[in-house]
Amino acid sequence: MTDTTAVSGQNPNAAFTRRCDLDWLRIIAFGLLILYHVGMFFVPWDWHVKSTNANSGPEYAMLLLNPWRLALLFFISGVAIRYLSDKLGAGRFALDRTGRLLPVIVFGMIVVVMPQTWAQLRQAGVIEEGLLAFWPRYITAWEIAGIEVPTWNHLWYVVYLFVYCLILAPLIPSMRKLADGPLSRALAVLDRHPGLGLILLALIPVLPFWAIRIWLEPQFPTTHNLVWDWANHAHRFTILLIGYGVAKTESFWRAADRILVPALVYCGLYALALHWGLGRPEADWEGQAWLSWIFRLGRILYAWLAILALIGLARRFLSGDGPVRRYLTEAIFPYYILHQTITVVTGYWTAPMGLGVWTEFAILVGATATGCVIGYEVVRRIPPLRPVMGLKWKRTEVRPASPISSTSPAARG
Repeated sequence: MTDTTAVSGQNPNAAFTRRCDLDWLRIIAFGLLILYHVGMFFVPWDWHVKSTNANSGPEYAMLLLNPWRLALLFFISGVAIRYLSDKLGAGRFALDRTGRLLPVIVFGMIVVVMPQTWAQLRQAGVIEEGLLAFWPRYITAWEIAGIEVPTWNHLWYVVYLFVYCLILAPLIPSMRKLADGPLSRALAVLDRHPGLGLILLALIPVLPFWAIRIWLEPQFPTTHNLVWDWANHAHRFTILLIGYGVAKTESFWRAADRILVPALVYCGLYALALHWGLGRPEADWEGQAWLSWIFRLGRILYAWLAILALIGLARRFLSGDGPVRRYLTEAIFPYYILHQTITVVTGYWTAPMGLGVWTEFAILVGATATGCVIGYEVVRRIPPLRPVMGLKWKRTEVRPASPISSTSPAARG
């Protein structure tokens, strides 16, 4: 999370402090994403490489994560965009995001992601050449065995975030006025009518996602193709705008505190329903389509309440600072950039070894974690590699967060 003003402040020039709770949420979200991609190697779902031990065992945990794992990242990104754009202004914000994200995208597609495509095609028996011999063809060919190259694979999040930032940059002044004016006044109902406010907080943000599910998703399944991924764009851009809109509205963060227990209860009930097979994509409703739609709506509500619950938990238990938070705040983005390539290549090598599933899982987790740590420690010490891993050109001393005012939600954990 970028340096932020206290949430109660509306002055873009106010003194900046850290939102350590959102730092931790970002770290947790990326960490779960890394584990999720390890899980993709073991479930029967389509992925780049697959284990011979693939089975349905991990599906339950992954189905619990699926509805909110990426939405949480885009929500936090929206909050960060508000603070950073207030600090820099529209023009400097666009230049900053271009300088920080575009090198990651270009280097990631040409260098970091390339071994994933190689391993995928090798395991499928489509190519025979080694990694270095494959690299020039990956860069110069438009397509190899139905795969468009170069590709961004898991870096689609960075690509989409970069595009959204450029779209929003010229609108920043108007968006700031809207967020601090009409939206802030509308959200004041969360304080004036606490009971009704919690109901509105739980239900109103669900409505646009319900509309997307009904009208867009059937027409535009997720492809991570920037031009045609309209349902996915609608999901991600909407939750990012929600994060931007509520970033500096204190009534929202207070309401997130109050809704914590009801949100946790609902999430627990959803987890039980999923365990019983209700709401799964393959559930057979024997022609009762309306039941299927009820559980789809329940899934959308679960995603939003899970985000609110995580916000409340982070504000309550993760608002403090420390060396681990300061280290991981910088390290987690390079971890994200590197992790899937390490997982895919390691999985490609272990798949034909005939290892037991838990042995293979331990190797994949260990190799991915070790590779991320070593990779970050190397690149952060080499100035030319820092910007292509999302780091600033110069290493800066990481200092503890500034004291947070008592009116900030991060101060009331």
